[in-house]
Parts: sequence; C-alpha cells; structure tokens
Amino acid sequence: MEQSRTETSNPNDGSRHLGRAVDQASTGAHDAIDKASDVARPAVERIASGAHQAVDKFASVAGQAADSLGVKGEQLMKLQARAMEQCRGYVRENPVASLGIAIAAGYLLSRLLRSH
Repeated sequence: MEQSRTETSNPNDGSRHLGRAVDQASTGAHDAIDKASDVARPAVERIASGAHQAVDKFASVAGQAADSLGVKGEQLMKLQARAMEQCRGYVRENPVASLGIAIAAGYLLSRLLRSH
C-alpha cells in the first residue's frame, strides 16, 4: 500500500498570509489615494481661484451696473419733474385747450376700454 502524504499545516498560516495581503492592499490603496490627492490638489486650487476671480469680477460688474442704474434713475426723476413743470405751465397758459385735450383723451380711453 502506498502511503498518503499528509501535510500538516497550521490553520493560522493561511490567516496570517491573508492578513498580510489585506495590509499590503490597504497600504497600496492609501498610497494611491495620497498620490491622487497630491495630483488633484493643484487643479482644485486653480479651479477655486478661478471661481473666486469670476465672483469678484461679477460683483464688480454688478456694482458698476447698480451705480449706473442709480444715476439713470436720478436722471429719470429729474426728467419727470421737468415734464410735470412744463405740463403745469402749458395748462396755466392754455386752460381752455388743456380742458379740450383732457376731454378728448378721456373720451378716447373710454371707447378703447369699452370695446375690449
């Protein structure tokens, strides 16, 4: 009869080998993550810097637009005041004509609004 050869192996040898493999894989993953982080950091910083510059530029343009609108608003208020004074002057100088214009405008508006 042939003798069968049986190897006696310690069950802890397999778990040690598996543990070392897991440790090596973990270390490799950590190294890869660190390298990726180091590579990505400058790109992320450039993107963040560009975003900050864009926001600053937008704020500057918006501030200029707001200033311009403020100036235009003041100009419109002055124009309105001047137009009102001119209308008052015309009404004082031509009261009968002003009354006729007001009656005609009222009649036309009533006809336009009634037809719709």
